[in-house]
Amino acid sequence: MIERQLDIATRDGATTTFIVHPERGGPHPVILFYMDAPAIREELRDMARRFASGGYYVVLPNLYYRAGVMEIGPLGDPGVRERMMQLMNGLTIDMVMSDTEGLLAFIDQDPAAKKGPMGAVGYCMSGQFAVNAAARFPDRIAAAASMYGTFLVTDKETSPHTVAKAAKAELYFGCAETDHWAPLELVGQLKAQLEADKVNAEVEIYPAAEHGFAFPQRAAYNKDAAERHWERLSALFRRRLG
Repeated sequence: MIERQLDIATRDGATTTFIVHPERGGPHPVILFYMDAPAIREELRDMARRFASGGYYVVLPNLYYRAGVMEIGPLGDPGVRERMMQLMNGLTIDMVMSDTEGLLAFIDQDPAAKKGPMGAVGYCMSGQFAVNAAARFPDRIAAAASMYGTFLVTDKETSPHTVAKAAKAELYFGCAETDHWAPLELVGQLKAQLEADKVNAEVEIYPAAEHGFAFPQRAAYNKDAAERHWERLSALFRRRLG
């Protein structure tokens, strides 16, 4: 694998971004990997490497760069969770879509990145970002996945349940059976709206899984559910990106 960490210019500064892709066989289809609320850490870099092992050029940007923060530390530390919530609530979808424009500009000039359909994936707070990226850049994003995403049904014009209809991508929503951020009632509303809008989307409930089940370092880690999510995302990206 080839790994790089570099600052990519955005409208508001520069986001320190981890990029990983296979050494040979390129150029490789691109996957935008939006971080979850606990910020950049080795756990996420390892997940980026696993995506890349499937033959992809994976881009993991730091979304907290505006606050001068990259890694916030273990959630068990005093004050870290409060800081995380402040950082998460300080982000907007428009901010992240602006950052995505900067990422796309960089990707377009990197010969290691394949031209053509791209993927996007977001966990927790970033499920909404992946779906909005598919809606904001419909001619670029061909596959997008939200894993136990938050804020999936809101009254904002950027709510995933309504913007999804603007996407041309195949969308996948992987939802935990137990998730106070996205209870089953809300997931039902999401599914109903997607069906009403005839969106090319699948909503799947992971039985006996809790919010955060795919992260190996989290207490909610569920190996069976985590491996199923890898299978589902691998199949999605193979279908749409090659």
